[in-house]
Amino acid sequence: MTDQTHRFKVGQSVDLVPSMSRSAAKGHYEIVRLRPVNGEIPQYLIKSRSEAHERVVAEDDLILSAHLKFE
Repeated sequence: MTDQTHRFKVGQSVDLVPSMSRSAAKGHYEIVRLRPVNGEIPQYLIKSRSEAHERVVAEDDLILSAHLKFE
């Protein structure tokens, strides 16, 4: 696992792409940890201040937030 395979970095603020199949807090999420690539899609552990738990998501489900760093 290297930063070269992941588009986002730990500490970055991202938004979760809306999906009808998942219930998730709105707002920004922080990249907590880079996860091993599953097939060809990098994965991340993300955390929202609005939720008590962390989520594992694929890179395709994330977009860079307007905020540069999670605050």
